[in-house]
Amino acid sequence: MLENLQKYRFACTLTFGDIYGQVIVWLIVIFVGMAASVALYSNPITAFLVGGLILVLSLPFLLFAFVTTLLNHIELRPISAQAKKAKSTPARAVTSEVAPAN
Repeated sequence: MLENLQKYRFACTLTFGDIYGQVIVWLIVIFVGMAASVALYSNPITAFLVGGLILVLSLPFLLFAFVTTLLNHIELRPISAQAKKAKSTPARAVTSEVAPAN
């Protein structure tokens, strides 16, 4: 099984544009939570609880969306025979000769 996996390489095709919308939504949720907290600041305990509740309830959904986006952009690409041959040949050590100092 390990030999079959060595014929492929992982490639992540995720770009910032793929998660840009999620970052915007996350910022909106944070600002809505802060606005709700400020609106209820006449009672600080209620303000803290409402802001925390909004963030705690939205966090799992935002993380789920990000992780599924990340996993959907991971690909297994086959390694070509030429790339595999170049990878298996050992590279020669590069040495430089330095003249002795006088």
